[in-house]
Amino acid sequence: MKRIKAACLTQTIHFQLRENLPHEAAVRAVELEYEQYKRSMERNGTRYRLLREEPQADGSLLIEIKRQYNNQCCGSYLD
Repeated sequence: MKRIKAACLTQTIHFQLRENLPHEAAVRAVELEYEQYKRSMERNGTRYRLLREEPQADGSLLIEIKRQYNNQCCGSYLD
């Protein structure tokens, strides 16, 4: 029998600009979406660590994040 002792996800997420908005509004929408994403993880008690945050030339945002998976123990992954 096997049991998972610790689990963690590493994700690369691209917050892209919305094409139907003017550029400045689309950039602001990306910033708001990113802030909402972080707040939702905090509200849900999801442990995470931001590994990389790269603003792109077009105003979009690329992040790499390690985050807790389904309330599973993270072990030393996020230390």
